[in-house]
Amino acid sequence: MATTADYAEQVYAGVLGKVIGVYLGRPFEGWSYERIQQRLGDIDYYVHDKLDVPLIVTDDDIAGTFTFLRALEDHGTNPDISSKDIGESWLNYLIKNRSVLWWGGLGQSTEHTAYLRLASGIEAPLSGSMATNGQVVAEQIGAQIFIDGWAMVAPGDPDQAVKFAEAAARVSHDGEAVYGAKMLAAMESMAFVENDIQQLIDIGLTYIPKDSVIARMIADLRAWHEVEKDWRGTRELLAANYGYDKYGGNCHMVPNHGLIIHSLLHGDGDFSKTLKIVNTCGWDTDCNSGNVGCLMGILVGVEGIDAGLDRGFDWRGPVADRLYSPTADGDRCISDCAREAMQIINMGHTLAGEDRFEPKQGAQFHFTFKGSVQGFQVKSGTAQVSNPSGGSLRIAGEAGARVGTPVFAPSVEVAEYFEKSHYTLMASPRIFPGQHLRAGLSSPDANLYVAYYGENDEVCFIDVDAPDDPLEPSIQVPCVSGPIFEVGVRLNKDVSIELDHLGWRGNPQVVFERPKHRGRMWKRAWVDAVDQLVSWTEMFRLVQNEGLGMISQGTREWTDYIVRADVTPHLATRAGIAARVQGLTRFYALMVTRDQKVQLVKSLHQESVLAESEFGWSFGDTLHMSLGVDGDELWGEINGQVVLSARDSSLDSGAIGLVIADGRSATHKVEVTKTD
Repeated sequence: MATTADYAEQVYAGVLGKVIGVYLGRPFEGWSYERIQQRLGDIDYYVHDKLDVPLIVTDDDIAGTFTFLRALEDHGTNPDISSKDIGESWLNYLIKNRSVLWWGGLGQSTEHTAYLRLASGIEAPLSGSMATNGQVVAEQIGAQIFIDGWAMVAPGDPDQAVKFAEAAARVSHDGEAVYGAKMLAAMESMAFVENDIQQLIDIGLTYIPKDSVIARMIADLRAWHEVEKDWRGTRELLAANYGYDKYGGNCHMVPNHGLIIHSLLHGDGDFSKTLKIVNTCGWDTDCNSGNVGCLMGILVGVEGIDAGLDRGFDWRGPVADRLYSPTADGDRCISDCAREAMQIINMGHTLAGEDRFEPKQGAQFHFTFKGSVQGFQVKSGTAQVSNPSGGSLRIAGEAGARVGTPVFAPSVEVAEYFEKSHYTLMASPRIFPGQHLRAGLSSPDANLYVAYYGENDEVCFIDVDAPDDPLEPSIQVPCVSGPIFEVGVRLNKDVSIELDHLGWRGNPQVVFERPKHRGRMWKRAWVDAVDQLVSWTEMFRLVQNEGLGMISQGTREWTDYIVRADVTPHLATRAGIAARVQGLTRFYALMVTRDQKVQLVKSLHQESVLAESEFGWSFGDTLHMSLGVDGDELWGEINGQVVLSARDSSLDSGAIGLVIADGRSATHKVEVTKTD
């Protein structure tokens, strides 16, 4: 089935609506209607400042939605993707006890329970079934909160959307939870081509059993709505008949799905009003608000979201497209709504047999969508940023002003805050020395800059002067002492300019070492998926008590390169280095083993050995290891000698890593160089 005429814009609006909805409901998640009324009143705008919490947060609703969908791309954009396939991607992207999920424990958190089943070898859908976990655990809300992306890749095709949604939902859920997910997926898919809420509900109901609790509740909600137009009155009826007192667990699907349908019925097709209702009603506010925001975003587009401006509701300005999605693939943590929309759009295009959507030759910041600023905000000085019609970023300000966007943790304070929060911020920088930075500027009265953390975590700048072509500046990023965290434009005069695009290309040329000073941002640039990661006399000691652990840094944009590191196993089943890392179960690795072998390993959810030979070594030996990847060629060296080579084309890009299994190893320095 072909995508819709406005598909790209609708997906962007859906992603934007999801993010706005989550940020709106997150600060008072779990509150009752009565508590919200007493403390906050009606929720008609962001209230984070009233509760002294950040607006832009790490949250499972955002990270899970955009992470689990990546299973589709990782499995060849297969329209028949299975629950087993999606469960494999859970194990690839989730870092145990740290990323995406509420790690509340076995039988307490539905998603954590499913993860433990998967990790123990119980494949999906059994991992999420009632038979395995019991009805109450299986029917909690998570099947619904992560479902939006599966609908957005299938615009106007509810059969496909529901097929995807059920496969994804059954990784962790069963019963009424799956029905709620299917219902919402069908509605969101049809919202691309149908704008009548009642029609969307009718379509959704055709995909779930008529005798299900969800179907019965929706019938009651519609009947109540016919009689009582005041949403407060029907909220009381919903709470009395389908409230938390009747559906157990921490956060059951049924009451919260009821609030979604309730708000859509009373919201009159208005983005702001619908979000107000679903948030003021309470319960799982960020989850419900995120789903409603996505559906309404698809339905009304960016114009409908911006309609709130007439009533003083600037939903987009404070958000500036920003979002965090921390997983074992650190490249995608620091993201924005346009970036996530692009991933969804291209999966949708692939499913429809259409060409890829790549504006401006694939520039990472392209400002194609109306109003999109992709995280660009005024960082210092006086300026204004806008994108009224889509296509370029307008910057008007005074000399010296800097307007930039984050490409890594945007400040030491932000990193420290989220280290203490429930959902940590694990990120890799997106730009590295050796890559080529390029942009399109409308005036020579501005130049590019990159900001990086110095050895004491101080903010340092490189201002890019391009006298030969100031309107199309392009440089090779120089070596810097710490991770690059921001890129942007500095105004040289009081001026108004347009930034058409900004992006980077190529593989890095970079050395990672422990600095002599006390900064910590260099360490935070490594995505930590080992049991313990400490800096001792070495840069790193990696400790993995059981199984395979990894730390990684880099992006999916890295293709052909050589990674070198000294590796000193002190006790280990296996230890070594990795290339083209795309998570915890997608990588190539060169490893020595306890039984005196060296192996070239491919992990594509399951491990296979591409090449192997005898190799004598002892615990405490420092092995200077090198792994090269160039096209489908792979080769490994130890202490300057080629030990293995192979050919494989399963993985064509990814980060670098250090790997350790069942023990401890140490490393002083890691270097990445270009193969040419």
